[in-house]
Amino acid sequence: MLETQNAAASCSQSGAAHLHRTLGLWNLIIIGLVIIQPTAPMGIYGVISNKAHGHVVTTILIAMVAMLFTAIGYGRMARVYPSAGSSYTYVGREIYSALGYVVGWGMVMDYLLNPLICTAFCSKAAMNILPGLSYYIWIVIFAAFFTWANLRGIRTSAKLNEVLCAGMVLVVLIFLGGVVRWLWQAHHDPGFFARPFYDPSTFQLSSVFAGTSVAVLTYIGFDAVSTLSEEAKNPRRNILWATVLVCLITGVLSGLEVYAAQLVWGAKPFAEGSVESAFALISRKVGGVILFQVVNFTLLLANVGSGMGSQLAAGRLLYGMGRGNALPRSFFGSIDSKRRIPRNNILAVGGFALAGAGILEFFANRLGGGAYEVGAQALNFGAFIAFMGVNAASFVHSVVRGGSRKPTDILVPVLGFGICAFIWVHLSRPALVLGSAWMSIGIIYGAIRTRGFRSELVTFEVPAEEI
Repeated sequence: MLETQNAAASCSQSGAAHLHRTLGLWNLIIIGLVIIQPTAPMGIYGVISNKAHGHVVTTILIAMVAMLFTAIGYGRMARVYPSAGSSYTYVGREIYSALGYVVGWGMVMDYLLNPLICTAFCSKAAMNILPGLSYYIWIVIFAAFFTWANLRGIRTSAKLNEVLCAGMVLVVLIFLGGVVRWLWQAHHDPGFFARPFYDPSTFQLSSVFAGTSVAVLTYIGFDAVSTLSEEAKNPRRNILWATVLVCLITGVLSGLEVYAAQLVWGAKPFAEGSVESAFALISRKVGGVILFQVVNFTLLLANVGSGMGSQLAAGRLLYGMGRGNALPRSFFGSIDSKRRIPRNNILAVGGFALAGAGILEFFANRLGGGAYEVGAQALNFGAFIAFMGVNAASFVHSVVRGGSRKPTDILVPVLGFGICAFIWVHLSRPALVLGSAWMSIGIIYGAIRTRGFRSELVTFEVPAEEI
């Protein structure tokens, strides 16, 4: 811990403005849930159902267990390094600074793409409500709103997230109530209620694993909690608890949603054109046109919350990298002295989301698809690089450096790394191509900054208040 103390002392001596500690455990959980979205499985329900032959709830629960290993790794490393740099700091401090930079660069891809695809999705959804406005006007509106909300300060962002989370949970409860009413009107044998977990007529282990590789997407975003370490009260405790609880709550809530949906729909496959709107179709079967429209609006609301939350987290990650000189420090490493937020980074992420949503839509329309589809394909490339890095850092810290031989210290990071590596190598070809291109740009930039990696690439700081 001597390195940590020296880094903290140097940071303290600089007298620079720092992030403001205002977030309690509940705030952290709410922000994490909104970034993930309480309605997360709704958008991918049809895809999972077709792959797993109806065993959606089983894949959701398996994915929850798989992601919990990585969530524990994030929480453990946040106890050691309560820094806004998240996995960038963990890997750089525990393994090697250049590897920390590579992981951080992969995270930047993930965190920049999330606000971008949320901006694109919200704009497309809003066009269904007010078709008189074009897509390009809507992306300006949503990118500006996300940026405005995050420039108001961390407390304002937290309060908006609480409202959005409450609204989404309310709709989920309305849907569950509709399913109960629908089931009450019909007669079912006792085995009917167990078939969503295991239906011998359709169960295939390979199909369940294929569905699980998609169901993991339900949990993407829980790691954003760790980027708020420097704005959290008692981060050494609260970041661990918040990260793990976000995973657990998401798993339980998502499991209830898809279990109810499976009771209504069963294992019937969805037609190719209706896969994306599968959950809305189930909602219409349960509650008619009104519930169908409510669910559609809720998905728009969910992406508004996710867009704001992911921009919030992206700004903190860029701050951590800028402070460590992995990115130009004068711009990315500065803090607004009044609101205590990384204002430059929030503006930069908002500008990237606006430009990216417009550019991707322009080219995607000529190649087929849309900005949301193209961006979503590449988002997980950087996410799973970060996940693997955190598990590796946790293993090095506890086992290699700490000499621990506890089974949990060995098995948790090893299983977490193995699961994430398996998913990462099985990403779609567009995701691998776009991700590789992004990583190449980052490595070239790093080589230029260090004259061929002959000098130190980055430094890592831990806030003095945490020592």
